Amino acid sequence: MSEQLERRHRTTAEAGVEDPGQLIPVVRRTALVRCNPLTKIALALILMVGALLSIDLASAGVVLAFCLLALPVTGLDLAAAAKRLWFLPAGALVAAWGTALLAEKTGSVVLDAGPIVFTTGSLDAAAAIFVRALALAIPLIVLASTIDPRDLADALIQHLRLPEVVVVSVLGSTRLLGLLVSEWQVLAMARRARGVAGGSLVRRTRSLFSGIFVLLVVSIRKATTLAIAMEGRAFGRPGRTWRRRSTFAGRDLVAVVLGVVVCVAAIGAAHLLGTWNPIIGGD
Repeated sequence: MSEQLERRHRTTAEAGVEDPGQLIPVVRRTALVRCNPLTKIALALILMVGALLSIDLASAGVVLAFCLLALPVTGLDLAAAAKRLWFLPAGALVAAWGTALLAEKTGSVVLDAGPIVFTTGSLDAAAAIFVRALALAIPLIVLASTIDPRDLADALIQHLRLPEVVVVSVLGSTRLLGLLVSEWQVLAMARRARGVAGGSLVRRTRSLFSGIFVLLVVSIRKATTLAIAMEGRAFGRPGRTWRRRSTFAGRDLVAVVLGVVVCVAAIGAAHLLGTWNPIIGGD
């Protein structure tokens, strides 16, 4: 079963077909997509540090500009990303609105409408929060969308030495969630075809609980099969070899160095423009 899931995932990724388990589908395999999952996580954390240390427009703007310019090299479907990530600017706008209302009223008054008062200082703080929220969220979501769960599991086990039984169990359970959804849909259609579903509220409630029980039995059977397969492949035992090796290449070093450069440039721009406002140790 796991081999079938792997073949299906690899085929959809290489052919550019949307995988329903992905937030943003990968349509082409660029150098960034081929990077090690640990490198992508490190790159996301480095970029987030550049935008997190200070609440100002300059540092967050540098990180956000880099992320937007680097979107074509992520290999993601940018049209799908624009449609599915609409909540990011919406959420950032809500945070900016709240900041503009509640921030300290400094500078000249821009709008005075009773309880709603906007000044140049509060609008500057709102703009910084808006850009900062996007600079924190976009690298994490975009880079996470390019990570293959199997590659991540291999990297966590082989490089970070995490318990392989735990990592592979979590991987298997997450990959089987899609199958359980399909099983539930098939079960619902079968019950409707037999005339079991529908009717009064009591009958529908009884049908729902019986369907949940059947799905529970199916999930236990699949979990038992997965456990037997893991035991047969010697997971958790010393001396086990790996068919798929997790390795690092030159592109991984380039990605990390580029992330550090952007982080340093963001902090330097904030100091140069005099907008540096650290979240720790500031006035």
